[in-house]
Formats: sequence, structure tokens, C-alpha cells
Amino acid sequence: MKRAIRLLSAMLCALLLAGCVSGGGQQEDASEDQDPGIRIGITFDSFIIERWQRDRDVFVSAAQELGAEVNVQNANGDMNEQIAQIDYFIEKKMDVIVIVQVASDENVRGLKDAVSRAHRAGIPVVAYDRLILDADVDLYISFDNEEVGRLMARHMREHLQDQGTILQICGPMEDYNVPQVMRGFDEVLRGGQLDVAKTEHAAGWLPETGFLVTSSYLSENQTPDGIMCGNDSIAGQAIRALSERRLAGRVCVVGQDADLDACQRIVEGTQCMTVYKPVEKLARRAAEMSVNMAKGETVNTVETMNDGSHDVPYERLAPVAVTKENMDEIITGKYHEESDIYLNVNR
Repeated sequence: MKRAIRLLSAMLCALLLAGCVSGGGQQEDASEDQDPGIRIGITFDSFIIERWQRDRDVFVSAAQELGAEVNVQNANGDMNEQIAQIDYFIEKKMDVIVIVQVASDENVRGLKDAVSRAHRAGIPVVAYDRLILDADVDLYISFDNEEVGRLMARHMREHLQDQGTILQICGPMEDYNVPQVMRGFDEVLRGGQLDVAKTEHAAGWLPETGFLVTSSYLSENQTPDGIMCGNDSIAGQAIRALSERRLAGRVCVVGQDADLDACQRIVEGTQCMTVYKPVEKLARRAAEMSVNMAKGETVNTVETMNDGSHDVPYERLAPVAVTKENMDEIITGKYHEESDIYLNVNR
């Protein structure tokens, strides 16, 4: 009798154990079959420039609305770190990799090799705002950077009545946008009476370069009639140097990005204009196209851009000149709040 009870108990345990194993196997299969969704990896140069934070937020929000998950990495201006982040995205089998290239010539070959590794893994690569040369990326999306330069030059020609000297403080030439902006600027000045007296470049987009270059120029030369700055952060530092000599507002300073403090300076009268690049449109469009690429859809663009070796699909957005006169029409309540823009101005 006892032997029969023990046999029955053993059979019951075996049945229970078999049921547990079977249930676990079914759960594992269901997990493997579950679609993890679209995953996008995006690596930024850094967040030193104010606008990159807005690009990040809009891109992530737009991608999430479209059902994608975004992994954001910050290279902190280090090309080797950015390459490591791309390799991490490849290892994690991201569906698309988006790159805001570090503005440096350090190990550019390594960056191109990382793009090639992504392609070998079947992952499309998007060059966001900055073109990666000789890399044959799947999409380059940016603003019309030559038009940015043209807008700056047109404003200076009009404001200065096409006469005078200009100090030029551009971004680093390693950022492919910079030579494009300079080409557009030179194109409009050609044939006029405005003369670029000196050109300097801010390595790594370091804003303090604007202060150092402007201070040095003022110590050795007559006050320039205008200062063309690669972005609004550089413009702010150039204006700080002018302020120390009571020259702020007397020199036509232009920049780009429509940073909040630049808009404040424009309504206050110390900065002449900025070029607004609607990053919401850029980031949202980039997110849409990235999701479509992750779904295997073909990228269709009207234009291509030669990266030095290949013609890559190019999505181009238009920039807008912003001055005191059209600030409310273009910026107020749409990009920055009125109370912030006019913080130091009585209306």
C-alpha cells in the first residue's frame, strides 16, 4: 500500500514538472516572436550649442509618436567617442543610425569606417545637419547652408549700404556646413564695396573665440563696420568684446540659430540679425524619414548632394532671416515666448 502511494506521488510530481517546462517553453517562444518595434540610435556632437537640445527633444518626440524608440548618445565633441557609440548601435542592432557628426578632423577615416560597418550590418545611416564626407550615407538632411550665408550677406549689404569692412568669425572648417555658408556669403558680397578684412575660425565651435578674435582685432585695427559670426553663441561673445569698448549696437553683428539670447539682443539693438533654421521641421522630418527607412521604404528626395565620392539623397529645408522688424512674425510665440524675448525691453 505504501509502495503504491509513493509510486502515485512520483507520477504526480512528474506530471507537474512536465507542465512547468511546457509552460516556460511557450512563454519563451512568445517573447522571441514579440516585435520589439523600431529602434533608432542618434549620436550628437555635443549639447554645447543650444539648438542641439531642441533638435534632440523634437526628434525623440516625433519618433515616439510614430512608434519608434530612440537611444540618444552625446559624444561631447570627441570623434572617437562618437565612433564607439556608432559601434554600440550596431551591436544593439538598431534599425537606423542618425549621426550629428563631431566637428573635428580627428579620426574622420574611423568615422567613415564606422558607417561602412553599419552598412555591412544592414543598418541605414542618416547624416543629420552635417554631411559626412566620402561615407555614402543613405540620407543627408539639413538646411540650405549656402542660403544661410546669402541671407547674412544680403542683410549686411543693405544695413551698411554696401560699404565698409567686415570681420568674419566662422565655425570650424571640419564642419561641412561652414564652407557652404562661407560660399553663400562670398557670393552675395562679390561685386560690392564690402570688404572682408579678416577671417578666423572657432575650433570646435568654441564661443569664446568670438570674444578673443574681436578683442584682438579692435586692439590692432579700426572698428569694423560689421562682424559675421558662424552662430549666435560666437556673436554673443563678439558683442561682449564690443560692449567693453562701448561699441555694442554700433557694429552690425549677424549670426545664425535664433538662440533666445540672440533674439533678446536683436530687440535690444546690439545684434542686427540672426538666421532662423526651423529645427522643429528638420527634426520632425528626419524622424519621419528614419522611421520610413526602418520599415524598408525607399528614400525619395528631389535633390542629391555629392559627399566627395558619392551622390547621396539630400533633403533640404529653407532658412529665414530674422530682424527686429519681423521678430514677432517669425519667432515670437512660435520658437521663443514673448516674455522671454522682450525680457529686458519695455514694449
